[in-house]
Amino acid sequence: MARAILIVLDSFGIGRAPDAAAYGDEGADTYGHIRRAAQEGRADREGLRTGPLRLPNLNALGLARAAGFPEGEPAGLWGAAVETSRGKDTPSGHWEIAGVPVRFDWGYFPDTQPAFPPGLIAAIVEEAGLPGILGNRHAAGTEVIETHGEEHVASGKPIFYTSADSVLQIAAHEGHFGLERLYGLCEIARRHVDALNIGRVIARPFLGETSRTFKRTANRRDYAVPPPEPTILDRVVESGGRVIAIGKIGDIFAHRGISEVRKGAGNMALFDALLGALADARDGDLIFANFVDFDTEFGHRRDVAGYAQALEAFDARLPELHDALKPGDLAVITADHGCDPTYRGTEHTRERVPVLAFGPGIAPRGLGERATFADIGESAAAHLGLPPGPHGTSFL
Repeated sequence: MARAILIVLDSFGIGRAPDAAAYGDEGADTYGHIRRAAQEGRADREGLRTGPLRLPNLNALGLARAAGFPEGEPAGLWGAAVETSRGKDTPSGHWEIAGVPVRFDWGYFPDTQPAFPPGLIAAIVEEAGLPGILGNRHAAGTEVIETHGEEHVASGKPIFYTSADSVLQIAAHEGHFGLERLYGLCEIARRHVDALNIGRVIARPFLGETSRTFKRTANRRDYAVPPPEPTILDRVVESGGRVIAIGKIGDIFAHRGISEVRKGAGNMALFDALLGALADARDGDLIFANFVDFDTEFGHRRDVAGYAQALEAFDARLPELHDALKPGDLAVITADHGCDPTYRGTEHTRERVPVLAFGPGIAPRGLGERATFADIGESAAAHLGLPPGPHGTSFL
C-alpha cells in the first residue's frame, strides 16, 4: 500500500458521450476540437503559442488513444469513462469520480430576467441587510462584473447571477464590499437555496476600480451541499489515512472527508501545491487535485488558444510529477465534464473523460470505456486497500 493521487483537469472532456444529445451537446468534444483548431492554425496567438497541440507527456500516458486517435504506445493504463450522474456540473462529476454518482435532479434557475424567485431574493436581502442586488440573470462571470461592477462599488449592491449549472453566484469587490462580508452573504444564501436543491453558492470576489480593470481574485469559495453518501474521501479518513485536497476539492465536497486543504492562484501554483503534497503524503493517503483554470479561464470564455496553451503548460510539468512518485504510488489524470471552447454557448458540455493511470511498476494496458466515473474512485480505493464501495468497479 502506498499513496493514491487523483488529478482532475477541470472540463477536459474527450467527446462522444452516449447521452450528449439529451443535454444539447451532440458533437461537443473539448480535446478533439482544440486539437483540430491547433492543427488548422485556429489556436495560434502571438506571444502565446502556435502550431499543432503539443502534449507529448499526456500522449505518452495514452491521452490520444483514449480519445480515439491511433497514436503511440502508451506507458500506463489508458481509457475513457462515461458519466452516469444526472447533470454535467462540477459536484456531479467530482462526486461520481469519488464513488458516488448523483441519482437525483438538481434544482436550476430559469434563463429569464429576473432569474431568481422574488421571495428568495427578498429573504436573502432582508437577512443580510443589503440595499438590494444587481444582475439577477444568467451571465458569464467576467461579463457580469464588467457590466455591473462600477454600480456595485457605488451602491453596495452585490451582483447575483447564475448559469446552466445548479448554482447561485455572488460577485462583490474585496475592498469596497469586503471579502469576509461576501463569505457571510454566501452562507446566508446557502441556507435559503437548500429548499430549491441548488448544488452550489459561489463567492466570486474581484478587485480593480473600473470596468476595464476589474479582475476576479483567487479567493473564490464554493458553498456546496454535501454528497448524499460516503465517498472515497470519507473511507480514506475512516481507515486512518489523510485526504489532502488541492484547489477547490474541499469546497466541492463541503469539506467532508478532507484532512487538509492547499490552494494556489492558477494552474501552475496548483501544480506546485500538488508537488508539495506529494512530498508530505504518507502511505494510505489520498491526494485529490482540481486544476480549475481549464474551465473558468478558457472553457467558459471560449478561449481556444488559451486552453491549448494551458494544456501544454500542464503537460510540460508532468515529468516533475513522475519524479515525485514513489514505488507503489498510483496517479490518475481525468476530468469532471467537458467545456468545449469551440461549441455554442458558454456552458459545460456532456462528454466522456480521459482515464490515464500510471505509477512506478504499473504495466501499460487499455482500459476501454468505463461505464461510470465511479470506477476511478473504486480503483483508488482498491489501491489503498479499502473495501469496495457500492458503485463502480476497480480497473486494477
